[in-house]
Amino acid sequence: MGFDKTGKFLLTVSHSGRGVYATETWERIARNQELAYPKNGLAEGIGPLEGQVIAVDHRDQNKERIEMDSPDGLYKLLGESDGITITKITKSEGNPSP
Repeated sequence: MGFDKTGKFLLTVSHSGRGVYATETWERIARNQELAYPKNGLAEGIGPLEGQVIAVDHRDQNKERIEMDSPDGLYKLLGESDGITITKITKSEGNPSP
């Protein structure tokens, strides 16, 4: 998974295709079931990211989970084999809250 340069979209890539999520609402706004795995840490965008190449972090046999913050620093993302968990970071505590 990886964010576009604006931070408005999250691109996900899996064995079932690619998806694009709007970071404002976390709703999926594009889906493509065609397999297109990243090459050298880069994935081809779809939907509003069509024609863009997005830097992505990925899981493999050595890395079971992906952890990253949203570009605006408001959310922590945890990517695992069964999906992505998005947790809002509370400013006062500095700790994630569900």
